[in-house]
Amino acid sequence: MTPLELANRYMEVFYGEEPIESLGGIFSEEFSFKGPFHEFNTSAEYIESLKLDPPAGLEYKIIEAYENEKSACLLYQFSKPGMSTMMSQMFEASNGKISKIILVFDTGAFT
Repeated sequence: MTPLELANRYMEVFYGEEPIESLGGIFSEEFSFKGPFHEFNTSAEYIESLKLDPPAGLEYKIIEAYENEKSACLLYQFSKPGMSTMMSQMFEASNGKISKIILVFDTGAFT
């Protein structure tokens, strides 16, 4: 899969009806996640956190998507009941799997 295909697959699972464990199939062994509220150094830690606090009632609309040979970036409108904000995620890929995710957004929308 290309970096953009991996990023779109991630979004489909995260915001969809599939079990969150499905993400394990697209994450590399050397995986990290960094966002404004959380950081994880392994895919197991990240997936476990999502299982403990499942993403539910969330929606997104892609505004722009970019890709090069090793990464993809999505800019999208994130929505949940009572709030909406712009978010961006960078997905770094290695050997056909996501190795790193960086999530960027204004945390003020959540307070």
